[in-house]
Amino acid sequence: METLLIVDDDLSLLESLKMHFEDIEHDGAPRYQVVTATRAAEALRVAQEVMPSVVILDMKLPDRTGLDIIEEMKSLCGDARIILVTAFHDMETTIRAMKAGAFDYIHKPFPDLTALDIVVSRALEYRQLSRRAATVNVETAAARLGDIVGTSPLMQQLVKEIGKVAASRATVLIHGESGTGKELIARVIHNYSYDEPKPFIGINCSAIVDTLLESELFGHEKGAFTGANAVKPGKFEMAEDGTIFLDEIGDMSLMLQAKLLRVLQEREFERVGGVKRIKLRARVIAATHRNLVEEVSTGRFREDLYQRLKVITLQLPPLRERRDDIPSLVHHLLERINEKVHKRVTRVPPEVLAHLMRLPWRGNVRELENVLTRAVVLAPGEVLLADNLPALESNELEHGGTPVNGHPVHTNGHSLPGFLVAPIDDPSRIPTLEEAERMLIELTMTVTKGHKGKTCQILGISRPTLERKLQKYGVRQDQQV
Repeated sequence: METLLIVDDDLSLLESLKMHFEDIEHDGAPRYQVVTATRAAEALRVAQEVMPSVVILDMKLPDRTGLDIIEEMKSLCGDARIILVTAFHDMETTIRAMKAGAFDYIHKPFPDLTALDIVVSRALEYRQLSRRAATVNVETAAARLGDIVGTSPLMQQLVKEIGKVAASRATVLIHGESGTGKELIARVIHNYSYDEPKPFIGINCSAIVDTLLESELFGHEKGAFTGANAVKPGKFEMAEDGTIFLDEIGDMSLMLQAKLLRVLQEREFERVGGVKRIKLRARVIAATHRNLVEEVSTGRFREDLYQRLKVITLQLPPLRERRDDIPSLVHHLLERINEKVHKRVTRVPPEVLAHLMRLPWRGNVRELENVLTRAVVLAPGEVLLADNLPALESNELEHGGTPVNGHPVHTNGHSLPGFLVAPIDDPSRIPTLEEAERMLIELTMTVTKGHKGKTCQILGISRPTLERKLQKYGVRQDQQV
């Protein structure tokens, strides 16, 4: 029987979870012995007494936060797996939690307990595996969070992976289409990897010709070539014991790939025209929009270098696969764009938000920012106008669409009510972004007669995201026409 410690100051939830887990059987016998605590101090005392296998730890406790006591809990419980629970979507805390050693970080309220059951079962499996494998202790460091925006399952998983990656100095390879934010992710990893500021040196391998790229990377000695009038340190040297970011490494020539491979293998390099060996102290993060497996198969990329780079790989999802993050991205980007162009466009009509959620976004977040910048610049007041947005191409309409101010909106065969797309003459009646999102969800639930599967299909969001937004906005789930 496994001992499960649940820590939460919500007594009704605590009792509900206790009853739920005590009812679970394995081979005809109870699987869990459940103990509970409502405060951090009590949780630490109980943990030392019962030595739980898994701890379900609420983030907000009356005396301390769950994040505050992770380290103490780990030292008291040995190899217990700690699952942090929170009612808030906080990316910075997610990264800090994963770095501090939390097994997972999940959100409440729980639509059902199946997801929690799965996480607890996985935690037990990993605990058993870890007892049969060697472990390496790594020190963690607090740092800052970049402009990562999104609460979709794909982004939540990515943030967890970043937290784990930041706790090591391993080489990282970031895959992602153009505009997905590969450099942003690299900077976040860098910021979370050190206790104090360290250099972050980036270079775009596709933007510099080979003859200059070698000098940019490794530096050169005086007289190494025509025009080399002085000693120049390269990017690898300037990075010191921080991070060197090699963007678009898939575009690097085979000649330079061979030299980079030698540097990664020997952890040393020389300046162009020099003989002195310089130690490579920096962590290497590389990124590419290319499929390096295909590049290796066609001979355009060295397999041995690929193996060196892919110690840890991160895959950034394209925007079209996380459309439920678009409203949050629009809000975030509008704040930044308004400051940059000295405008105050803060209101987004629901039909405009619907249109943005259906564009193909081949250029991903970068394209979204460019589209919003143009619309903000052209907006006559504080309202974002659909007239200033690109239209959907005809081949993007799978089942036809509903015109919105002259632009078609893809609705997967469902028509939105007429009053959603009717023009609003009075700008003061334009809803805020959150109001627009709520109205869009309500109207779509009306169209689908409350069918959540169809609603998710039309809005391009996942079922958990829909459930979360229904609760957030207080939308009736029995919505009918």
